[in-house]
Amino acid sequence: MPRSPSSPAFWRSPLRGPWFTSVLGVVLLVGITVLFVTGLLSYAAYNPNLSAVNDKTPDKGILGFYLFSWPTGPVWLYRLTQGVHVTLGVALIPVLLAKLWSVVPKLFALPPARSLAHALERLSLLLLVGGALFEFTTGVLNIQLDYVFPGSFYTLHFYGAWVFIAAFVTHAVLRVPTAFRNLRQVRRPRPRPERVGPRPGPEDPHPGQADPRPGAGPLADAGEPARPEDELVAPDPLPPTVSRRGALGFVGGGSLLLVATTAGHGFDGPLRETALLAPHGGAEPGSGPNGFQINKTAASRGITATETSEEAWRLVVAGKGRTVRLSRAELQRLPLHSAALPIACVEGWSTSDQWWRGVRLRDLAGLVGYDRDAAPDVLVESLQRRGAFRVAALRDNQVRDPLSLLALFVNGEDLTPDHGYPARIIVPAAPGVLNTKWVARMTFGDL
Repeated sequence: MPRSPSSPAFWRSPLRGPWFTSVLGVVLLVGITVLFVTGLLSYAAYNPNLSAVNDKTPDKGILGFYLFSWPTGPVWLYRLTQGVHVTLGVALIPVLLAKLWSVVPKLFALPPARSLAHALERLSLLLLVGGALFEFTTGVLNIQLDYVFPGSFYTLHFYGAWVFIAAFVTHAVLRVPTAFRNLRQVRRPRPRPERVGPRPGPEDPHPGQADPRPGAGPLADAGEPARPEDELVAPDPLPPTVSRRGALGFVGGGSLLLVATTAGHGFDGPLRETALLAPHGGAEPGSGPNGFQINKTAASRGITATETSEEAWRLVVAGKGRTVRLSRAELQRLPLHSAALPIACVEGWSTSDQWWRGVRLRDLAGLVGYDRDAAPDVLVESLQRRGAFRVAALRDNQVRDPLSLLALFVNGEDLTPDHGYPARIIVPAAPGVLNTKWVARMTFGDL
C-alpha cells in the first residue's frame, strides 16, 4: 500500500466523492454568506465612523464603504442579527470540518502547481482554508470570553473576515457550477465506468476498479479527461461502513447538537440552562428584578461603593460650553420615562425585554441648550478605569429616540452595582458595550 499522502491510493475512504463534497459546499455557501452579512451588520451597529473611541479599525479605508447610521428599531434588531451570527457560526463548525476532510487529498497532490492558473487557485485555497479556520477559531474564543489571541478581537476578526470572504467568493465563482452539476448526478445514476488500459491480469489485484493513472477518471470511458472533482474518489476504497447520506446525517446531527447547547444563551429562564457551551448558560445570576445576565461586574472593573454613593457621585452633562452636575436625587426629580428593551452582546447572548426607567437622553441634551428634537451625538464616559468601551459614542438618532434612557431603575427597583448603579445607558437595538454602565460624564456635540 502506498505510504505517501501524495498518492491517490493512500486515501481509501469510500465516502469521499464529488457529490458528498458538493452537498457540504452548498451548505457552506449559504451559511457563510449569512454569516458575513450579519457580521457586517454587527460592525455597523458599533457606528465606527462616528468616533475614534468606537472605531477599532481606523485604517479600514474602502472596507467601510457600506457603513450607515445604525437604526434604533426594531428594538430587537441587534439581538436577532447577532444571535443568528453566533448560533449559525457554531452550527457550521461540523460542516466546515467535514468539508475540509472531504478535500484533504488535494492538499497533498503533486505537483503542487501544474500551471500559473493552478498555482493561483492553490494560493486562493490557502487563504480560504486559513481564513475559515482563523475566523471560526477567533469567533468561538470570543463567545467563550477567552481572549488569548494577540490584539483586539474586533480588529482581527474584521480584517480576517475580508481576507476570508475574498478567497471564498473567488472559490465560489470557480466551483459553484461544478457543485450543482455534481448534485444533479444523484437524480440520474452515472454509468459504471469501464477500465481504461490493459485488461486485468495477475499484476492487477483490483479488476473492475477505475484506473488511478493520470487521465483516467470516471468519465474516461466517454473519451473525456479526468475532472478535478473526480480526483476525490478513492481508486481503491475500503468497504463502506456507512453511506454518504448517513455521513451527512452525522454531520447534520452534530450541527443540531451544537445549536441545542448554544442557542439558549439568547433567552431567559430554563431555556438558558441548555446553553452548556456558552459562558452565559446555566442559571440566571441571582434572582429578583436585577436577576438577568451581565458581562462585567462592578468588582471586575474596580467600581467601589464609595465613589457611587449618593454623597460622592455626580453626573456631569456638558455641551455648548455649558456644564451641569446632577446628583442621583436630582435626576429622579426630572421627568422620568420607561422603556421595555433587551440587552444583546457581540458574544451572541441576550436577555428578554427588561423594564427600564430613567431620564431620556434627549432631555439631558436639553439641559445644556440643545433642542430636544435635534439633539446631537454624545460621548459617554464610565467610572470604570480599564477595559474596552470605557468611553463610547452614540449617534444623534440614538440620542433622539424616545426609548433611549439614562436608566436609574430596572424592573421597578434601583439598579444594582453590577447592572450599572447609579446610572447606565440603555439604547434600543444597540450592542451591549454601547449601553455604558456606571456613567460619570456625558458630552453632547458633533463627534
